Amino acid sequence: MELRDYQWEVIGPALEGKNIIIWLPTGTGKTRAALYVAMRHLEMQSNAKVAMIVNKVHLVHQHYSKEFQPHLKDKFKIIPISGDSETKCFFANFVKDSDIVICTAQILYNALQSDSEEKHVELTDFTLLIIDECHHTQKDAIYNKLMEVYLQKKFTGHRKLPQILGLTASPGTGGASTFEKAVDHILMICANLDTWRIMSPQISIKDLEAKVKQPIKQYDLVPERDKDPFGDKLKELMTTIHQYLGEHEFNTDFGTQMYEQKVVEMEKHGAETVDRRKRTCAMHLRKYNDALFLHDTVRMKDAYDFLEEFYILEKFVKDSRDETDVFLYRLFNGNSNELLELSSNIEYENPKLKRLEEILEKHFQSSSNSRGLIFTCTRQSTTYLLQWINSNESLKGLNIKAAILTGAGSNQSKHMTQNEQKDVIQKFRKGFLNLLISTSVAEEGFDIPECNIVVRYGLMTNEISMVQARGRARAEDSCYSFLAKSGGRESQREMTNESLEDLMNQAIKYVQNIPEREYQEKVGNTSI
Repeated sequence: MELRDYQWEVIGPALEGKNIIIWLPTGTGKTRAALYVAMRHLEMQSNAKVAMIVNKVHLVHQHYSKEFQPHLKDKFKIIPISGDSETKCFFANFVKDSDIVICTAQILYNALQSDSEEKHVELTDFTLLIIDECHHTQKDAIYNKLMEVYLQKKFTGHRKLPQILGLTASPGTGGASTFEKAVDHILMICANLDTWRIMSPQISIKDLEAKVKQPIKQYDLVPERDKDPFGDKLKELMTTIHQYLGEHEFNTDFGTQMYEQKVVEMEKHGAETVDRRKRTCAMHLRKYNDALFLHDTVRMKDAYDFLEEFYILEKFVKDSRDETDVFLYRLFNGNSNELLELSSNIEYENPKLKRLEEILEKHFQSSSNSRGLIFTCTRQSTTYLLQWINSNESLKGLNIKAAILTGAGSNQSKHMTQNEQKDVIQKFRKGFLNLLISTSVAEEGFDIPECNIVVRYGLMTNEISMVQARGRARAEDSCYSFLAKSGGRESQREMTNESLEDLMNQAIKYVQNIPEREYQEKVGNTSI
């Protein structure tokens, strides 16, 4: 097992038994560095036991099969335990018989709380705790609940607590917009993880830069539609529904997340007050709002198809009809022909799609070995973007082999299974696929090969998501594109994220340079 100079530098204090956070960019080998610490820890201490905890199920198997098992199988007994395996029912037994346990934080926390002899473990059963994506150790996150158990034991005098090793590419600013509050956020993460220091390369910075080259960033901003008759018609129908409810003053910020939240609250209130009329209208308004999201992201046709499918399914699902159902169905059916006709008018098509087409043409024409990632907001938009790419005449000669990558879950109509995720990533790695259209699930955690082009398509997220997504563009001369409406909230947020990233970097460097005694006082006075 070979480490680079910057990896040796950042793990130094951990090899001495100190609690640290390793702060390294995506793709620079944080897991490999942690693996070496775990190996040395087990070799140097008698009765040592290591737990690597993750926040997503697929990471259990990824870290096991890609790192720990290949490198340490001849020396130590390693067991992966996740929610989809029977081993979680006998967690305590497997912990006892293993040197390294790789599991989700939830499973470990459940085991700490369990009264079952087969499941229950103590945190002190472990001598080293590796926390992947440790920037999530805050607020009510499961990592923080685990660390509350640790800190409670520490404050009540327990001495044999596990060493803590956190891994992150971006601790973020916690929503802070001032230097002082950003520093407070970093100190809070450090306090929550009982951290001696955040470690990043100081001496070996050139070695790190040689390993990870920053992609060229470009803002691909397009003007809004001059006219938007299709979108205007959807908003007209939404206004009609509000008027049906007797609401003449209401939030008209249609097609936004803010409006969606208000409609969700309306639906919830309708359920709580047994107001079926309000609840049903709210559900339909939410679908219209989803259609506006799609209208802003993909084709007008896709937004229409989405709404039409909803009304077809609702028609078959409903066993009984009341006045509200009849009104809502007649409203859509009475306007569906006009909506369909408007959606076919290419004069008012989404200008973002044309720019995306140009980006893909440029990067997939220039190299037959190109790999790309398109990040979009919802599962629905991944589906429709894939359909658009596959049906686009200008892209057909470019040998683009695209697929969707979304989150895993139990509802197969909306989620991918873990096996489906693995299959897609494996095909992408082997070159059977060369373009992934993904939700935020691909930002962190997945072992995705370096890409030539990463497009953040009309997203409005935080600085952590920006850093994580950009870290996927690691190929030589790679490009990171932010594609959005000119002057829109998304582009303003992306520019803000750049400032927040600078603020985060300044705050971390400040915290790294605080004298040890003062640092310990500050961390000791920072609450979870």
